[in-house]
Amino acid sequence: MIGTHVKRTLAALALTSATTLTLGAVPAQAAKGVLVINGTEFHNPVGCFDTDRWPLVVDNRTDGPGYVFSDPGCTGNFVMVVEEGRRETSEIGQSVYLR
Repeated sequence: MIGTHVKRTLAALALTSATTLTLGAVPAQAAKGVLVINGTEFHNPVGCFDTDRWPLVVDNRTDGPGYVFSDPGCTGNFVMVVEEGRRETSEIGQSVYLR
């Protein structure tokens, strides 16, 4: 019979392996250009960018789309896409994700 400690260790290893495989599938290359969120510039951005100012104004000067979410950490409801070269305003957006 396997002890509780061993079961937890095996479960943690399985979760770590699954997470590593999932994250490994994500391209590491950042978008080229500048993402401007409420006046703050992010050069060659990749990942999630939060703001606590409203309305959320996104000026996407990159070569990829930006995805706006209703909550911090790029969680909550998907709100809109800000296409390359576009500027959009969201009354409810709190974060933007670029890959």
